[in-house]
Amino acid sequence: MGKVAVAFAAAAVLVSCSVAAVMVGRRIKSRAKWRAVVEILKEMEEASDTPVGRLRQVVDAMAVEMHAGLASEGGSKLKMLLTFVHHLPNGTEKGTYYALHLGGTYFRILRVHLGGERSYLDVQDVERHPIPSHLMNSTSEVLFNFLAFSMERFIEKEGKESNSQGVKRELAFTFSFPVKHSSISSGVLIKWTKGFEISEMVGKDVAECLQGALNRRGLDIHVAALVNDTVGALSLGYYHDPDTVVAVVFGTGSNACYLERTDAIIKSQGLLTTSGSMVVNMEWGNFWSSHLPRTSYDIDLDAESSNPNDMGFEKIIAGLYLGDIVRRVILRMSQVSDIFGPTSPMLSEPYVLRTNSVSAMHEDDTPELQEVARILKDLGVSEVPLKVRKLVVKICDVVTRRAGRLAAAGIAGILKKIGRDGSGGITSGRSRSEMRMQKRTVVAVEGGLYMNYTMFREYMEEALVEILGEEVSQYVVVKAMEDGSSIGSALLVASLQS
Repeated sequence: MGKVAVAFAAAAVLVSCSVAAVMVGRRIKSRAKWRAVVEILKEMEEASDTPVGRLRQVVDAMAVEMHAGLASEGGSKLKMLLTFVHHLPNGTEKGTYYALHLGGTYFRILRVHLGGERSYLDVQDVERHPIPSHLMNSTSEVLFNFLAFSMERFIEKEGKESNSQGVKRELAFTFSFPVKHSSISSGVLIKWTKGFEISEMVGKDVAECLQGALNRRGLDIHVAALVNDTVGALSLGYYHDPDTVVAVVFGTGSNACYLERTDAIIKSQGLLTTSGSMVVNMEWGNFWSSHLPRTSYDIDLDAESSNPNDMGFEKIIAGLYLGDIVRRVILRMSQVSDIFGPTSPMLSEPYVLRTNSVSAMHEDDTPELQEVARILKDLGVSEVPLKVRKLVVKICDVVTRRAGRLAAAGIAGILKKIGRDGSGGITSGRSRSEMRMQKRTVVAVEGGLYMNYTMFREYMEEALVEILGEEVSQYVVVKAMEDGSSIGSALLVASLQS
């Protein structure tokens, strides 16, 4: 072989070796990047872990905080607000009543007609509209004028036959924000949640604001009750089943209420009701305990929110936040690895990933996870391989599993406080005859997160059984209440008239 041939052969070998080295280097680098991403997932999964022992610690902490909140004002992160609701609808109500519901994402207006029997509940003309975003940081006058205008349009669609001339319409105002009540029909706003920021509204009587706006439009409508959404859900649940003593909302935000003995409300000594009980609005979104699992993503979300160091429980279980936690994890992964391609600027936008999209990705059952690919593309992330899409589904699962299981712990905490968790005065070695003494307990649940996100619902119900145990859990019934807060509020107004 000539010298030239030898040189060419040597060069070819060098090129081949160089190419091979580059290929091997890329594979090593790619594996290292994938390991970095997997490590992020592992750390997050460990920080989000909710074994049943930890859940029971949360249960105990919730019950302790409830006791403290009932003992004194400011004695607990739970406000334990009096609602002045001590009689719930029982099925004998008659007439036509209205409800206007201001929630975190939507507002609803509806009319119900009652015939004096539980079987005769006619819900009519339900209207559901997204809340225009500009209203959330406008003024109280702008907000309530809009609600009054919407109510006027609803009335105009009814036609004259639906209401006799000269008869005042009775309205329930379902208001999904913390209120300090002075009666069932009046109360001042304590603070906004769920993204609302109308600061001059704080301290004002909410019912008066709506009544004034209705009056300005010349509407003959009386705001007969100011009702928290959880209380509305409890009312509908009780209307259908008198064993309903707890109601929880899992939607944009989260909250719970329950029926409490008046003699247990120590901070209001001398409080008398003919029924001996009153519905207490817990405002449990502000619950916190060192036993709650918290990740770096939760800490950052809280610090960058409009209400830092507030509503800690809500920020790890409610619909407003779950999507943003998932977004933050994906953003972190995209910053340490190129598995998502170049980091999309959209991933840096707070709340750009909504929880309904998380649900759609989590429950994507297509072979190639096409829904995951579509939603990632909407976020500026395209052409990711199947294994990356599977990784995204796993992130959704970790975030949602934690939320559902902690939601169950919250419910179990209420049951423990009222002696419905099987531990109230009954020893662990109870007999089957003693077990029959356990009261049937119905928990009414409402909200888009619970109603529309199957995996959240399944994780919650599964964890409730784990916490309570098989024997006790058979006495606890969780019932969905679609539009329960609005319908139940109208029923509550009806019960005041009967």
